[in-house]
Amino acid sequence: MTLHVSRSGYYKWRTEKTSTHMLRKAAIMKRIQYHFADHQKRYGSPKITRLLHQEGYTVTERTVSVYMRHMKLRSIVSKTYRVQTTDSNHDHPIAPNTLNQQFKILKPNSVWVTDIT
Repeated sequence: MTLHVSRSGYYKWRTEKTSTHMLRKAAIMKRIQYHFADHQKRYGSPKITRLLHQEGYTVTERTVSVYMRHMKLRSIVSKTYRVQTTDSNHDHPIAPNTLNQQFKILKPNSVWVTDIT
């Protein structure tokens, strides 16, 4: 006994066939990798679980999460889009404030104001 394994244990291991559980796990892991790559590495376990349910696999979100962690797959979370309205760092001339908050006018159509918001 060089490897500290019994003779009967060695022969059992040698003749043993892969279980249906291991085959199912391998198939699910293959589909997880496919969906993860197909969606530009952005899908996490909830969305991949939904896709697997559509394919007919009965698997929980936690199981998909565990498999993804085992395969070192992690979804990329993109930053939320934020509108930039003001660019104060420019070299363009700034219009002078000729009205200077004096809204009392003498005649119509002499002063026009607007609001861009």
